[in-house]
Amino acid sequence: MATEIAALELNNTWTVCTLPPGHVPIDCKWVYKMKFRADGSMERHKARLMAKGFTQKEGFDYFETFSPIVKLTSVRLLLVVAASKKWHLQQLDVNNAFLHGDRHEEIYMQLPPGFTHKGEHHVCKLNKSLYRLKQASRQWFLKFLEFLLAHGFTQSKADYTLFTMKTPTSFTALLLYVDDIILAGDDLLVLNDFKSVIDQQFHIKDLGQLKCFLGLEVAHSSAGISVCQRKFALDVLIDFGFLGAKLVPTPVE
Repeated sequence: MATEIAALELNNTWTVCTLPPGHVPIDCKWVYKMKFRADGSMERHKARLMAKGFTQKEGFDYFETFSPIVKLTSVRLLLVVAASKKWHLQQLDVNNAFLHGDRHEEIYMQLPPGFTHKGEHHVCKLNKSLYRLKQASRQWFLKFLEFLLAHGFTQSKADYTLFTMKTPTSFTALLLYVDDIILAGDDLLVLNDFKSVIDQQFHIKDLGQLKCFLGLEVAHSSAGISVCQRKFALDVLIDFGFLGAKLVPTPVE
C-alpha cells in the first residue's frame, strides 16, 4: 500500500485541498490481489487504490467513457504472421497505466485509507485519472494513442488497438490490451529502442519474450510458435469441480 501511495504522489495524481462549496467527493478503497505467473505460481501481492466510480454522476463527473478493446482475432493473427515471418515477439506491462490519463472533469475524492495529512475537512482534487473512474480507461487509451501517433505509428481501421510502423529497414506492430502490450517486429534492436522510449514516458515492466497474453500461453522454438491454454483449462476444471473427473473418449459418454 505504501508503494502504491508513493507512486500516486510521484505521478501528481491529486492535490490535497479543502472541498469547494457545491461539490460532493466520491469515495475510494484499497483492493488487494495476488498476481500470478504464466505457470500458475504466485509472482507478488498487489494493492491498488480504486475510486468508487459508481458514485459518479453522468454529465457532472464524467461524459464519454468508451474505450476500444483488442479483438482476440487480432492477437491470433499477429501470432500467425510473427511465426511465418520469424518476427521477434516482446511483451510489456505499463506500470499504473490509468494514472497517466489526463483528467478533464473536476473531480474531488475522499482521502484514501492510510493516507495521512494534517488538517481537517480535506479532500483530494484529482489531477490525473484513477482506477475505476468511469472515464479512466478511455483517458488512458487516448493518452497512449497520442503518444504512438506522435512516434510514427498508424492506427488500424479494423482494430483500433492495433498499431503499425513501417520504415525502409524495419516493420513494427504493437497490440494494446489495457496496460498489456505486445511488440512484434523483424528488428530486435528497433523493438528494444522503442521499449526505452515507452519507458521514458510511461514507466514499463519489460517482460521479455512473449509468454502469456489473455490466457494464451505462447511457447517459442526453432520450429515456430505454439499456443495453448493449459492453465486456463485447469482453472475451469477446478472452478467447476471436475479436476478429478473420470476421463472418457467422447463428450457424450
